[in-house]
Amino acid sequence: MDIKQYLDSTYLKTSGQAEVDEVTHKQVVHNFILDTIKGGYKCVMIRPEFVALAKAEITAKKSPVVVGTVISFPEGTNSTQEKLDEAQQAINNGVDELDYVIDYTAFKNQQIDYVKEQVYLATKLGLDNNKVVKWIIETAALTPIQIAQLSALIKNVVMKHFDEKFYEKVFVKSSTGFYKTEPGVANGATREGITLMLENASPLPVKASGGVRNTDEALQFIQLGVKRIGTSSADAIVNGYESTSDY
Repeated sequence: MDIKQYLDSTYLKTSGQAEVDEVTHKQVVHNFILDTIKGGYKCVMIRPEFVALAKAEITAKKSPVVVGTVISFPEGTNSTQEKLDEAQQAINNGVDELDYVIDYTAFKNQQIDYVKEQVYLATKLGLDNNKVVKWIIETAALTPIQIAQLSALIKNVVMKHFDEKFYEKVFVKSSTGFYKTEPGVANGATREGITLMLENASPLPVKASGGVRNTDEALQFIQLGVKRIGTSSADAIVNGYESTSDY
């Protein structure tokens, strides 16, 4: 098993969150992209404004690393049309994978038809353009029952509207890594949450993201059955040390 091919190496901070100016931040992201290419991970996951930069570097170096970005990040409350517009711009810039934050607030407010339509339209845009689509459900904001229900909702929309050959290209993903929880409460992937997702999203693949910071944690999720891991600690996972990353 090549663990690198499970890893979406991720940097999603804004310049404000990183506490640096915009020029410095662009260089930080640029260096991160180069490190991801050098590391040979499956995917470099960056914010939409850096997709073109990542694609250019990957193309220049003839690297197999794919480019992923996040849509409606991190709250997921953008309208369906806003999500489609943001995704289309990323597609125009050469993105390979679209990680949408689902409107989990609307779901919790029982706006089920709205969420279903959004999942359908945004997934269709991705698949029509030969992209991998991932739906971030933000497990820390949900009860166990809601995790199961929302995973099943995404699965049912995909199975209703798309051919079986596309199932492997639509993931259910646990977390943004930026959701604010009470001290001591996980805001990312947990064994319990991932297990519920695997049970209710199948046959769609699952991505564990948020808080995966060492080799043992990554291997545990892979053994459970996840197909991808989103992490800002890819080097730590591969090289066997504990990351101090805060997301």
